[in-house]
Amino acid sequence: MRNSSSVLRSGLTVAAAAALPLALASVPAVADPGISVRTTGSTVSVTTSSCTQINGSWGSASLLTSSQGSFAQGRQVTLSGTTTSQSAAWSGVSPGTYTVIVVCSDGTTAGTQSVVVSTAPSPSRTASPSVSPSRGVMGGVGGSTTDYGTVTLVAGGTLVGAGLLGTAWYLRRRNKPYRL
Repeated sequence: MRNSSSVLRSGLTVAAAAALPLALASVPAVADPGISVRTTGSTVSVTTSSCTQINGSWGSASLLTSSQGSFAQGRQVTLSGTTTSQSAAWSGVSPGTYTVIVVCSDGTTAGTQSVVVSTAPSPSRTASPSVSPSRGVMGGVGGSTTDYGTVTLVAGGTLVGAGLLGTAWYLRRRNKPYRL
């Protein structure tokens, strides 16, 4: 009984795997929206490659607020660009939700897309570049670029040596039995 159940399951799996490519092939490809909208601070820009130039014009784009209903009511900008890419931009856009519509010069709509403009971030201070040391960081010397003189090195060595001698004297004296 167990064998027939696993054979039945594997047969169904093979049938489903064979039918999957056929099902995917019959689904139509999703159409590209035709436009790409971006926001940077209070600037909204739109890019498309759907329009063709007619009489020197690519078309125009309109930025509509939520209370505006038609292309003519929005802030209109003429598209500029090349045969591969056309674009338009609006600056000084206040925060809110907007709809961008692009209409080509032949009267066809290239696309419609909603966009949210958020409040502009507060300006941040950027670090100014500092002058780097001419010799770079001296690895193995603690990352210091300061060149200490001989007197400083001898004084430091003397302090370390005195500390070692004092520690040895203290430990040796501690080992001796206490005498009255």
